[in-house]
Amino acid sequence: MSSNLQGVVIKSTGSWFSVLSGDGKITQCKLRGKFRIKGIKTTNPVAVGDEVVFNFSVDGKIGWITKILPRHNYIIRKSTKLSKISHIIAANVDQAIIIATLAFPRTSTGFIDRFLITTEAYHIPAILVFNKIDLYDENQMLDLKKLMELYEGIGYKCLKVSALRGDNLDELKKVLKDKRSLFSGHSGVGKSALANAIQPGLQLKTNKISDAHNKGLHTT
Repeated sequence: MSSNLQGVVIKSTGSWFSVLSGDGKITQCKLRGKFRIKGIKTTNPVAVGDEVVFNFSVDGKIGWITKILPRHNYIIRKSTKLSKISHIIAANVDQAIIIATLAFPRTSTGFIDRFLITTEAYHIPAILVFNKIDLYDENQMLDLKKLMELYEGIGYKCLKVSALRGDNLDELKKVLKDKRSLFSGHSGVGKSALANAIQPGLQLKTNKISDAHNKGLHTT
């Protein structure tokens, strides 16, 4: 085995992890089986945002994660079927961004509130970003104003943006600058579209909203 290297997990796809090291290189890594039997009651012992130690196999083709460094924080989603098992959504994040829409599709206040309760429980600052304002009529814009006033009144920063038209994206970029941010929201609210608008080189896949149900499909 080669000498130990350190990096940050930037993508997780099943048993494979993309690890970004300090030199800017991305290594495709696998996890040593021993991590899975150490009493960790999560479906994924390694999450995006984790800082890890890894080394290369003898042939240098893949990396092996040998150690997970202590987390500053993390955010989890409880399993609905297995109450004792959780799924780590992300680790070591500076802030959580909830992307919401009043329509196309509609995000309920219940969903927003549950997300905010979760971020509060794990001491992660949360920001509300209301997307697709280019599609709202006058009444919907008034509803949005009231909703933003409600959440700003209890201490949450709110932004109204349009990924398509570019409204207030400069302000969103300032919020995101030099921070590790978790994007969350229903399918179809424009998470991928916003990420592409902020950093075009990402070229994340986006999907159209279903005409039948006014809902989207997960692509992020």
